[in-house]
Amino acid sequence: MTRAFVFPGQGAQTIGMGRDLASAYPAAQAVFDEVDAALGEKLSDLIWDGDIDTLTLTANAQPALMATSIAAMRALEAEGFGLGDAAFVAGHSLGEYSALAAAGALSVRDAAVLLRARGTAMQKAVPAGEGAMAAILGLDLDAVRAVAAEAAEGQVCAAANDNDPGQVVVSGHRAAVMRATEIAKEKGAKRAVMLPVSAPFHCALMQPAADAMANALQEVSIAAPKVPVVSNVRAEAVSDPALIRELLIEQVTAAVRWRESVQYMAAQGVTEIWEVGAGKALIGMVRRIDRSIATRAIGSPADVDAAVAAGKEQA
Repeated sequence: MTRAFVFPGQGAQTIGMGRDLASAYPAAQAVFDEVDAALGEKLSDLIWDGDIDTLTLTANAQPALMATSIAAMRALEAEGFGLGDAAFVAGHSLGEYSALAAAGALSVRDAAVLLRARGTAMQKAVPAGEGAMAAILGLDLDAVRAVAAEAAEGQVCAAANDNDPGQVVVSGHRAAVMRATEIAKEKGAKRAVMLPVSAPFHCALMQPAADAMANALQEVSIAAPKVPVVSNVRAEAVSDPALIRELLIEQVTAAVRWRESVQYMAAQGVTEIWEVGAGKALIGMVRRIDRSIATRAIGSPADVDAAVAAGKEQA
């Protein structure tokens, strides 16, 4: 088995995520402590005992999901599942920062600070209510791009997340996105669903946030990752720190090419993908992209135990 580790993006957050990992593994607890220290607040209290609406705020959800993913990765490492035998890491949107932290390209502290800045900048980029996102189900990328172009009418409307063969998310001005949902249905989409998000991510309206990230990224050190990171922007592996920095800036306004990223890893020989952190959204997408890839979710001590048991059976 050739393995890749992938890390979830916004929407996977739940109250209590990572608590069991922190209780079971000192190395996982240390991640939450490090993120709390980096942000100067007890984000872990919000994650474990807070209000879901507060946790879902972009500035909180982004560092919280990264902390949970890296805590799960540390738990795996404590049981002998490090990156040594991994071919790639990848993440969906903010998950790319988790991937970079897992691979040692970013410190956990810097990833937390950057994601707090990223979340805050994304929220500020567009006044509340002016932007929106919608999931188009049952049309492929080219069809959704055509829908978005027709719906724009001088506004911004773009394919923002190419998640899997039957799910593409559009992002932009609210009125344009709402037009896109109607046009998509007329063109044969199975469903077109407005998403409960606070801003229109991964489109040109996020340029102020990209500018803010350009400044924030100047303040941190990026090392060469221990294993290649599959970039959202390019859907291929990158290892050069200067290029990683450029792509993290571009990522704010560019589409997340997740379907192509999974196809790229499969073409490079990946046969097994583990989603590390909260939820199972990414492995669901992986299964719809390539049924031949084995998948596993790692979000709890029980998941870690199951991975250990499976590893012993394979040995």
